[in-house]
Amino acid sequence: MKIENLRDLWIDELKDLYHAENQILKALPRMAKAAVDDTLQSAFEDHLEQTRGHVKRLEQVFDLIDVPAKGKPCKGMAGIIAEGKEMLDMDLPEPVGDAALIAAAQRVEHYEIAAYGTVRTYAEILGETDAAELLEATLNEEKETDETLSEIAEQVNPEAAEGADDETASPAASRNGSNGNGKKKRQPVGARR
Repeated sequence: MKIENLRDLWIDELKDLYHAENQILKALPRMAKAAVDDTLQSAFEDHLEQTRGHVKRLEQVFDLIDVPAKGKPCKGMAGIIAEGKEMLDMDLPEPVGDAALIAAAQRVEHYEIAAYGTVRTYAEILGETDAAELLEATLNEEKETDETLSEIAEQVNPEAAEGADDETASPAASRNGSNGNGKKKRQPVGARR
C-alpha cells in the first residue's frame, strides 16, 4: 500500500496493530502457563480475553472505514515477543522468572499504548469519531493492564530479590534444584508437563 496522506498512514498503522494483536493472542497462553504466581497467571488469562476483544474492536474499525480487516507484518511486536520467548526458555528460579515475564509483558503493553494512542489521535484528526472511541477504549484497557502488571511486580520483584539473596547464601541449594526457600527452580516451558 502506497502511503500518500494521513488516512493511508492511519490504515497502515491499523493493519500493523491488527497483526500485533494476533501475535499477542498466540503468546499469552504460553506466558500464562509459564507464570508461577497465581495473580500473574490470572492477569495473563484475563488479558487474553481482553485481547480477543481488542481484535474485534479493530475489526469494527475496519468495517467503519470499509477496509478489509487484514494485518501487515508487525516486526516491532515480533521482536518484543521473540525477546519474551527467550526469557521463557531460560531456567530461572520462580520469582525471577515471573519478574522476567512481567518485564516482557510490560514491553508489549508499552508498545500497544504508543500504537493505540497514535491511531486514536489520527482517527480524531481524520474525523473518524466512532473509530476514535473504539480505539480509545482499547487504549484505556492497555493502560489498565500495564498498571495491573506494575502492581503485581511490586509483590513479585521483592520476592525475586530475596530469592537471589537466598541462592547467594546457599550455593548448594541452587545446585540441588531449590532456590534456598525449598521451592523448585522454574523449568523452561518446553520442559513442563
